[in-house]
Amino acid sequence: MQRCVRHKERNVLDHLPERDQPAVKRRLRAAWKLSDHATALERLGALAAELEHSHPGAAASLREGMEETLTLQRLAIPQQLWRTLSSTNPIESMIGICRRTSRNVKRWQSGDMCLRWTAAGMLEAERQFRKIIGYQHLAALANAVEADLATTRAQTPTQTNMPTHHTTTEQGATLATTH
Repeated sequence: MQRCVRHKERNVLDHLPERDQPAVKRRLRAAWKLSDHATALERLGALAAELEHSHPGAAASLREGMEETLTLQRLAIPQQLWRTLSSTNPIESMIGICRRTSRNVKRWQSGDMCLRWTAAGMLEAERQFRKIIGYQHLAALANAVEADLATTRAQTPTQTNMPTHHTTTEQGATLATTH
């Protein structure tokens, strides 16, 4: 999962006095601009450690989900693409257009109606879509995600949850009468 760096930035800066915000903002953006995952994570961790003493709320906000703000760097996606995908702004724009399209509906009659209006909103939003900067790297992103999932699955121990049927005759009789 990739967390939106703009929202994370806003959350961290909200915990700081105005005089400290520009310097912290520069350091956040500089760390998120790095293509090397380990270095970026190290810089964000160092910033969180510095903030811990004077602004513990900002430090906690930065630490929460910090690793997820660097997912695209960890996957080694070309910078051109992750600059676009590191923010939720493109999807929020589409959601806003969908809301505007469906705002005059007064009574939702079914889930199908909701889906149709959402689709209509997406078609309206599509007219304003531009090419994603770095779109030519989308296949590399898909491959990197698949490889990461395969690695994660290989590292996760599998558990065989075999159902155990240890019912007494009385429990079995009770179950039989209730069904």
